[in-house]
Amino acid sequence: MISKNRIKYIRSLQDKKARDEEQLYVIEGDKLIKDYLNSGTRLRLLAAVPEFIALLMPGEKAAIDEIESASFRDLERMSSLKTPHNAIAVVPMPEPASDPIKIADNILIALDSIQDPGNLGTILRAAAWFGFRYVVCSLNCADLYNPKVIQASMGAMLNVTVWYQDLKKLMEEDVRKEMPVYGTYLEGESVYSSKLGNRGIIMLGNESRGISDDLLPFITTRLLIPKFSSSSHGVDSLNVAMAASVILSEFARRRR
Repeated sequence: MISKNRIKYIRSLQDKKARDEEQLYVIEGDKLIKDYLNSGTRLRLLAAVPEFIALLMPGEKAAIDEIESASFRDLERMSSLKTPHNAIAVVPMPEPASDPIKIADNILIALDSIQDPGNLGTILRAAAWFGFRYVVCSLNCADLYNPKVIQASMGAMLNVTVWYQDLKKLMEEDVRKEMPVYGTYLEGESVYSSKLGNRGIIMLGNESRGISDDLLPFITTRLLIPKFSSSSHGVDSLNVAMAASVILSEFARRRR
C-alpha cells in the first residue's frame, strides 16, 4: 500500500509552488486518467484502488512509471475533491510551447486576467470542443495546473496549447498589427452579424472588469452577444466562460 510520505508528496502538489518546483501536476478521476493514457501521455505516478489497477491494460501500465495501490481513505487524503475518485495520478508538465507569434494563420484566444480557475478550465474545454488549439493567458490569470482548472477542463489540455505572456507586449508585435483583434463587450456589433475571419485574436476579459484599459486600443472589432430575453432583472450579463462558448461556437460555425 502507498506510504504516508508518498501521500504527503502527492498532496503537496496541490500547491502551485510545489508544482512549479517539481514540474509536476495532479489529475484525478477514472475517465480523465484513461484519457491521458490513451493520448500517449506518460504518467509519473498512479495511486488507485486495486480494482482500478486490475482493469488497466498492459499498454496502459507500461506508460506509468510507478503504480501504488491505495485505499479510498488514502485517496481522500491526497485528493482536492470532497468526494475522491478511484484514482489519482501525477503528470509531468509539458515542455514550453513555441512562441504564439508563429501561429499567425490561426485563431488565438487571449485571456486577460481570468481569475476563477473554474472559468479558465471551462474556457479551455470550450476551445477544445470548438476546435481552437491556441490560448494565451495574461500573467495574472489563474494557474493552468490548479486542480480546479484541471477538473473543469476535463482533459482539454490534451488538445490545447496554452502560454502565459504579457498580453500588451504580445499585441505590440508587428505581425499582430495586421491581425484583427475581436473583443467582447456589452456594447458592440452582434456576433451573429459581424464579419468574422479565420485568423486573428479573440480576447476575453476579467470576470468583473472586462478587458483591461491598456489592451482596449488593440481591439479592432467589438463583439456583442445579444440578449434575447425581455427580462430586466437578474440577467444583465453572461459569465465569461459562457460568453466564450457562444463566441467560439459562432467562429467555428462560420469556419465550417
